[in-house]
Amino acid sequence: MGRVGYALGYGRFANAREIGELMAKAEQRGFEMAFFSETIELMRDSVTSLAAVALQTKTLVLGATQIVRLRSPVTMAQSLASLDELSGGRMTLAPGACTRSHARVHGLDPTVDPGLSLRDYLQSIRLLLTGKRISYHGPTITLEDVGLGWTPIRQNVPLYVPATSRTGLRIAGELGDGVILNAVCSPEYTVNALRIIREARASMGDYFIAQIVNVSVEDDRSRALDAMRWEVATKLDPVQRPFIVGPKLRVGEPYIRPGDMPMFEEAWARGGIEELTRIVPDSYVEGMTASGTPEEVRRRVQRYWDAGVQVALLRPAAAHQTERVLDLFATR
Repeated sequence: MGRVGYALGYGRFANAREIGELMAKAEQRGFEMAFFSETIELMRDSVTSLAAVALQTKTLVLGATQIVRLRSPVTMAQSLASLDELSGGRMTLAPGACTRSHARVHGLDPTVDPGLSLRDYLQSIRLLLTGKRISYHGPTITLEDVGLGWTPIRQNVPLYVPATSRTGLRIAGELGDGVILNAVCSPEYTVNALRIIREARASMGDYFIAQIVNVSVEDDRSRALDAMRWEVATKLDPVQRPFIVGPKLRVGEPYIRPGDMPMFEEAWARGGIEELTRIVPDSYVEGMTASGTPEEVRRRVQRYWDAGVQVALLRPAAAHQTERVLDLFATR
């Protein structure tokens, strides 16, 4: 079995305190990374949740998607360096592109180019973590003679780029210390995504490759698919579709059929996310997640490792599945 981490933060079923408790259980079972996803659904705050995890664990590497532009690069660097102190040098960060949907939810200018702002944040945060006073002039960020008021315990905290689109994957290859591939993607997509990253790098060397893998484990296969159907539906709603479906298709996601989009539009118009969830085809759930009986889920996660993922960040579909997922992939 390959390396595993545990991913939370997307659903409603675990609050900040419970996230810390669940990550402590994952650590006890030999998981090596605790990952938190920051989303447009405005779930728990990543900084607070990672602080809870840091205080309840000792060995887990900690990481979170934080969407750039929601905080300034200075604030992100402050939080990252502070959490690194709190955790004893276990932090990583996954700065993600601020899409139009993120900008809309947070009242930001939607015309700022996501790729340019992501590049600016990656480069300016790295400079700020040195503890020196720096100046930075980029297309979306200008900093003049700014520096943290103390020297961080590590000046090279890894920055892993969460990427879905071809542009994001190229940025991950060019500027990231690693990549966090998106949830609800198939192993076939993973192969294509890693090809784009390799083309953007001189050498993969010690480059870190992780992917959020959605898992749904039930004794009954149909129940497992049904428990995961909502997660897949959220990627097909009108808000998410422009920066999820199109980019995945351009990278090479074989399980999304463009001809199905009118059907999803009609379902959303009839009954919102509930109706969209109801009509998501089994093939979408089967192809882009690891859902089924315990043995089926283990085999499916193996496909992601075989595709080149070093650490599968497992994200369960429901609260009652958490202990089972932890036990199924325990390494000790």
